Amino acid sequence: MKKIALSALALIAPVFAFATDAPGNQYDWRSNWPTHYVFADGTDLGLSVKYQYDVDRFSHDDGLYEDAQTNRRKEFGFFVRKKGVYDATVVFDFQTHTWLDTFFRLQSKAVLGDDYGAVRVGFMKTPVGFEGNTSTGSTSFLEPSLPMQAVYANRRIGVDWALTRKAYLVQLGYYHGGNLQGDLDGRMVAGRAAWTPLNEPGNVLHLGGSVSRETPYGTTDGRGRYTPPNVRLRALPEAGLATQRLIDSGVLSVTDHVDRRGLEGLWIHGPWSVQSEYLDAKVKLENKPAYDAHGWYTFGSWVATGESRSYSGGNVADVSPKGSWGALEFLIRYSTLDLDDGPTLGGTEHDWTLGANWYLTRYLKLQGNYVRAISDRRDVRVDPRVVEVRAQIMF
Repeated sequence: MKKIALSALALIAPVFAFATDAPGNQYDWRSNWPTHYVFADGTDLGLSVKYQYDVDRFSHDDGLYEDAQTNRRKEFGFFVRKKGVYDATVVFDFQTHTWLDTFFRLQSKAVLGDDYGAVRVGFMKTPVGFEGNTSTGSTSFLEPSLPMQAVYANRRIGVDWALTRKAYLVQLGYYHGGNLQGDLDGRMVAGRAAWTPLNEPGNVLHLGGSVSRETPYGTTDGRGRYTPPNVRLRALPEAGLATQRLIDSGVLSVTDHVDRRGLEGLWIHGPWSVQSEYLDAKVKLENKPAYDAHGWYTFGSWVATGESRSYSGGNVADVSPKGSWGALEFLIRYSTLDLDDGPTLGGTEHDWTLGANWYLTRYLKLQGNYVRAISDRRDVRVDPRVVEVRAQIMF
């Protein structure tokens, strides 16, 4: 634990040093990082950075995992936007060498005079998955829940339309062409809707649902070898530095299409909040029975320093600390995933996670999780316990 604490302090110490060494302490390091410039006409041009360093310690895992500490994310991006007119961004993760959000979005009001929503074109997240659509820098826990890992389709190339009102939101999307890494070729149609009868800072009720149908394509490699369309559903034990998955459907082939569904709920009342989601995926196979996978999670949060979790545009974001020592949040989550169906024995797992987040500023965050995983695959039980710590800088 001493090594974990030292790793976190080593990451944030240079930032504190910069703040205290500034002449006269005039630089407001808590709220005024110079990462963008606003021109006279309102055009906002800037850069974004997300850096995370993780330390994971495993036990009771039958020697399956090794303790690890390394960079989790090293994301760097640029954006340009004009409020009420458009926004565009491009982001690359140098840790995993993958492209992330890369899109252009236009507000209809700037063209038509009335607000009929926003149209976005590019590489972006697909709608099914409330937790998955939360920024990886603003998640309440270090890693997504079990069902989110298995069911969420992540990003695809395509176009979508979203209409956001105070009391509701609607999103429709069509995606064709896989991702910017050249994988996951196919097409998808998807939609999401949510009702928000309570939508004020610190007082939110969000109830929603989402659906999608994806038709994957087969691929041919450079040697002319054809791989038929397939899908694989699996999950890590909610530890990003784990190297093996405890449950895994294996490759499901030949896949005709995949139907994904989600039901989502969020309640925020002052420093208290509850978030929950049910997800399932039905894989239609050629000449075989369909395969069904399903799971759900729920978690509770208490911000001990009195702040509320942020909510805007149908999604959640980090707590904004008000005090000079930041904000402190405590959480508990339960998640479960069932990948057993018929002859496919992918296994079952459920995890308990205790979490604590310290939001030092709007840009600096320390997170700690303790995960108790319980898995069963083909009568083999592996029940690891994981202690995770993350230090994050994001702006």
